[in-house]
Amino acid sequence: MLYLLKMQNLKPTLTLFLLFFNLTFYAQQVTVLDADTGIPIDNVAIFNKDQSSSTITDSNGKGDLSLFSEDERITFKHISFDVYTTTKTMINRRGNRVYLHLSTEELQEVVMSVSKWQQQRKHIPQKIETLDDKSIAFTNPQTSADLLQNSGTVFVQKSQLGGGSPMIRGFATNRILLSVDGVRMNNAIFRGGNLQNVISVDPFAIKKTEITFGPGSVIYGSDAIGGVMNFYTQQPHLSFTDSLAFSGNVNYRFATANSENTAHVDFNFGQKKWASYTSFTYNNFGDLRMGEHGPDSYLRNNYVIRENDQDVLVANDNPKKQVTTGYDQINFLQKFTYKPNNIWKYDLGLYYSETSDYSRYDRLIRPSRDGDGLRSAEWYYGPQKWFMGNFQVTKKGKNMFYDGVKLTTAYQFFEESRHDRGFGDVELYSTQEKVDAFSVNLDFDNKKIGNLNLFYGAEYVFNKVHSNGSVRDIETDEVAETASRYPDGATWQTLAGYVNGEYQLKPNFTLLSGIRYSQVWVDAVFDTTFYPFPFDEADIITGALTGSLGFSWFPWSDFQVTLNGSTGFRAPNIDDIGKIFDSEPGSVVVPNTDLEPEYAYNGELGLRKNFNDFLTLKGAAFYTYLVDALVRRDFAFNGETEIEYNGELSNVQAIQNAARAYVYGFEFGMEAYFDEHWSLTSNLTITEGTEEDDDGVDSPSRHAAPTFGDVHLIWQNQKLKTDVFLNYNGEVSNEDLSLSEQGKTYMYAEDANGNPYSPSWYTLNFRSQYQITNALKASVSLENMTNQRYRMYSSGIVAPGTNLILGVGYVF
Repeated sequence: MLYLLKMQNLKPTLTLFLLFFNLTFYAQQVTVLDADTGIPIDNVAIFNKDQSSSTITDSNGKGDLSLFSEDERITFKHISFDVYTTTKTMINRRGNRVYLHLSTEELQEVVMSVSKWQQQRKHIPQKIETLDDKSIAFTNPQTSADLLQNSGTVFVQKSQLGGGSPMIRGFATNRILLSVDGVRMNNAIFRGGNLQNVISVDPFAIKKTEITFGPGSVIYGSDAIGGVMNFYTQQPHLSFTDSLAFSGNVNYRFATANSENTAHVDFNFGQKKWASYTSFTYNNFGDLRMGEHGPDSYLRNNYVIRENDQDVLVANDNPKKQVTTGYDQINFLQKFTYKPNNIWKYDLGLYYSETSDYSRYDRLIRPSRDGDGLRSAEWYYGPQKWFMGNFQVTKKGKNMFYDGVKLTTAYQFFEESRHDRGFGDVELYSTQEKVDAFSVNLDFDNKKIGNLNLFYGAEYVFNKVHSNGSVRDIETDEVAETASRYPDGATWQTLAGYVNGEYQLKPNFTLLSGIRYSQVWVDAVFDTTFYPFPFDEADIITGALTGSLGFSWFPWSDFQVTLNGSTGFRAPNIDDIGKIFDSEPGSVVVPNTDLEPEYAYNGELGLRKNFNDFLTLKGAAFYTYLVDALVRRDFAFNGETEIEYNGELSNVQAIQNAARAYVYGFEFGMEAYFDEHWSLTSNLTITEGTEEDDDGVDSPSRHAAPTFGDVHLIWQNQKLKTDVFLNYNGEVSNEDLSLSEQGKTYMYAEDANGNPYSPSWYTLNFRSQYQITNALKASVSLENMTNQRYRMYSSGIVAPGTNLILGVGYVF
């Protein structure tokens, strides 16, 4: 009894002790948050004046303050945020939380796309546009093609809803390069026609996107003529404590214009030496609805159905509904990181993306030859599949030849197919392509030679193409073999070495120069069963030497001048050499084994002025000259200018080194920060391009985008961010349309003379995001508020009408 009484007397003391212990313990911890979004910030360095004591925040933004005394000055530093200094006493008074603001001086930003190693952006003479995960989450794009378009600096063409072909400085498709976590996505069948491979990259899984404008062949080799789009996906986060760290996100989005339903989940497990990151996204898109106000020729007035074993043309109950454009998509990403010490790091990434079948909308709206109906009953792509396994080993440490070395090995698998059937026909023609792509990159970083920083390395890429063709009678279900799109078993491979140097001549003057040599081999054996080719195989060996030289100069601390000259190249691939397909109504492209690389010579001048961190103006002028351009032109096949293809007599064409191209333009940007809440940003791009045939005939360049730009008025505080913005495109008159586009009258509006042209357009839009709690956020956007009916230049599909987008996300 006495013992129990003593324990009762101890309870208040014990409670007070535990309360004091908890208060003391939590007073030693700080949570660092983004002042704009309230999201915890990891990897924030916390240190005192002489840096005798330091720590770093974990994946939850938490850091240990027990190392510091109560009144000593403590600094919080992160590469993307303004430096903040305070004391532990002040931190305790503010609830043990510190809020950091994003840095307004982005010239200090670190980029990786120019050398594959971290470099300060202010030292780079090329224009680079960066999009981080916070800006991506705010714009909330449906696909990575939309992500690029939302940047305001990249023009995106769409032939169907399941697509998006970026255009940069007058170049597109196989003349710009896609890279995911340092691995090139471009393969041996990337074509000159519009591509949709960029949608295989999940926007939810992207940590950062860097868009490099102008040739990038020194680092990336063939195809990087117009620019390079580097997608860096999320990395697993290690734990900074002895316990297992777990975090994740759940997101849902709905959009009215195409009845989108998207669900996403990701989660991270981390310990001190290893971590795992998993991401999964499911998209369901319905048929896209166009706007109310615009050309009537854009309406989908009728479409084809199969009824009683007959193709029937039926009226569309809602002509603004683009039947059939909907599709589904899944994206999966799994990453593992193992870091046994500060020297070695091992990363494994597994990526998978797959779509459902989806219609090529621009082929479904082609009129029949008599103009009374539609030419195709069916025209759709089979599932687009992409898998990549990427294993990377990174070593840091002083060495005679390097301070860092990175070995990247990757295997990719691509699958795509095409299926088309003419109206009233019973034969469904199909081709299926698969590509196995292997690559090895060895990259070195050497910082030992005074103010010279060398980046050098080697690359080997091997592609093998599998292709087959078939025709199926839809009534009898009989299947027969037909000509494949590409020579089955064809290979494309390249071996290259490069060296790139950054030399800081003065604190305000940096030179960047590089050189690369690439050797490319193409081997293809042609099947003469269906077409009597005048050759049995293609065995082509080509080499290319490319280089760059530029500087970044700060005559004053707030004024930057950049000048850069560079060359780029594109070696012929299997698509150029061995393709058989109907390029446009009444034309067929046939193989041509007599091809050489095309070369680009580029010059770029950039200016940037910062007015007291209130206003930043930036501009760039560029000029590119393309020689031996690989273009599609009329051709004689075995002396014949017309052959029968899929039952139709067609004009013969082939890819040839038959043109030169001149592309030039201007890019402008502006950022104004009125106060801590209000800001204004704007972009404008003007591009002009001309192709000149060997016979001296000029034609406007197909991939020179119209003048386009945007203006954003942004208001934000700690919890709410809003953006009212205008997107606009200039007109492309009939005389400025390329010859290939002038023949696609079904895609364009009619001018006063009855000729096809692409009208100018604008949209007024609203976007917002609200941080309800530290864990829960919601977004509301209203795009195309005036319900404009417009079509992006060269696009088959009409853009969305008024579109309400609702999203919600939860962090756990």
